[in-house]
Amino acid sequence: MANTTVNNIKRKNIIRYNNDLCLVLECQVRTPPNNASYCQMELRSLASGRVIPVRTNIGASFDVLENSIKQLELLYQADGNYVFSDAETFEEYPISAASLKDSEGFLVEGQTYDILFVEEKPITVNLPAAIEVKVTEAPPAVKGNTSGNAQKAVTIETGLTVMVPLFIAEGEVIRISTEDKSYLGRA
Repeated sequence: MANTTVNNIKRKNIIRYNNDLCLVLECQVRTPPNNASYCQMELRSLASGRVIPVRTNIGASFDVLENSIKQLELLYQADGNYVFSDAETFEEYPISAASLKDSEGFLVEGQTYDILFVEEKPITVNLPAAIEVKVTEAPPAVKGNTSGNAQKAVTIETGLTVMVPLFIAEGEVIRISTEDKSYLGRA
């Protein structure tokens, strides 16, 4: 555990704020004209999943916690938890759905994910840049609706709705960006 000033805090760091573990979603140092610099942060409480806006002075410091990453397979979702398993030791690790709010639409059972551990406890999922998912619901393309970049909304196996080109049909496997939920191509 290291005490770090806000200048050195990065996105996805885990810090202790008001005796609560928080994931840093945004951390920006701002310098308005004719005023002192300040830091604007957006934190997600890992216990409750609540987003907390924080505005602090530039000299403030927080405890940044040491963390590690393990590759675990998603087994199932039950009782408000996602349960992951280590392929080597078969040990199961539950993570609350509230702390995975940003990742929920991208979690597919049977896939392997990088799980962030803080103080030997699983905290959140580090998603890859893109994932491959199966289209479960796709309306047929409307004839004549092809001028420009025509798209339609489809539902993927996680329940997330994404915009894709008209030629994508039900049952196809597509690649989508985990950053902005955009269609990247067929898998």
